[in-house]
Amino acid sequence: MNRYFEREVDFSAVLTATVDAVPEAMMVISAANRILAANLALRTLFPIVRIGDPLHIALRSPDVLDAVKRVGIGGEREKIAWRERAPIERSFDIIVAPIAPAGFERAIALTVLDLTESMRVERMRVDFIANASHELRTPLASMLGFVETLQGPARDDAKGRERFLTIMRTQGQRMARLIDDLLSLSRIEQNEHLRPNKPVDLALVVSHVVDTLALVAKEAAVKVSVNAPETLMVLGERDELVRLAENLIENAIKYGSSDAGEPTSVEITIARKNTEAILTVRDFGKGIAAEDIPRLTERFYRVDAGASRAKGGTGLGLAIVKHIVARHRGRLTIESRPGEGALFRIALPAVI
Repeated sequence: MNRYFEREVDFSAVLTATVDAVPEAMMVISAANRILAANLALRTLFPIVRIGDPLHIALRSPDVLDAVKRVGIGGEREKIAWRERAPIERSFDIIVAPIAPAGFERAIALTVLDLTESMRVERMRVDFIANASHELRTPLASMLGFVETLQGPARDDAKGRERFLTIMRTQGQRMARLIDDLLSLSRIEQNEHLRPNKPVDLALVVSHVVDTLALVAKEAAVKVSVNAPETLMVLGERDELVRLAENLIENAIKYGSSDAGEPTSVEITIARKNTEAILTVRDFGKGIAAEDIPRLTERFYRVDAGASRAKGGTGLGLAIVKHIVARHRGRLTIESRPGEGALFRIALPAVI
């Protein structure tokens, strides 16, 4: 009889209890490469795992299986990097270590460290630094170029000086907007774990934002209509909700306007549905392709980078909206088709 089962009750109970107590995803396999135990964390990562099944059914990685084989025949502990491409891309470090309890055959413990999220965050950090540097470098280089021109060839050119100073002012404002958005995003992320609990009148916030953007809408030939109750209270942070409404409504005005200057409209609706307040902002502009919609809330992602910069966009507006919604424990949905405009819907917890 296999010595695993000479004291079957004792060994199985101790093995299962030990594996279940480990916070990381972990399984133990026999010398015959069959799964003896697997904790909940591992079964969550790999639902296909079944006690008693051969290891190769659960982990179809030649590198991992080769490491298990080496350790099984007397090798030392090994650490293997495993990248899974399908059905979704995931990254793991797998530690393969021998177990040789007295009186039992050699077994092998596999500890699985899921690096997917940490690697995603690291890529985001690298991309963020690269994008932020690029966004600041362009206007800064432009301003330095104009300064050199004003100090040299255009020193005595009054008309040229006025034109260059106007451009420099525009570029300076662009950098100021970018820095302001970066600081706002940082503050929101720092407090994202703290759920706001103050009552705020969402209808009043939206009305205030529409009034402040009235001149922008007039210049863009956009009629903004609001359908809302007199008051609708939500649990939130007023300043952040103002920022959320500003970004959504200003985007709708800018990107929903007609290139030919023809009058168009933006429709804003606020309504209560069960325990939620629903804010909907709809424009009738060019719309957004389906493949772009999932990326709209990424930092610095733009469907049309040139048009965004020309309209004063920083590429951070919808990222800010996403984080404000997350902090308020709400939901953001985006619906759009090319040529049919775009609809942004925010659901926030209402005051009961």
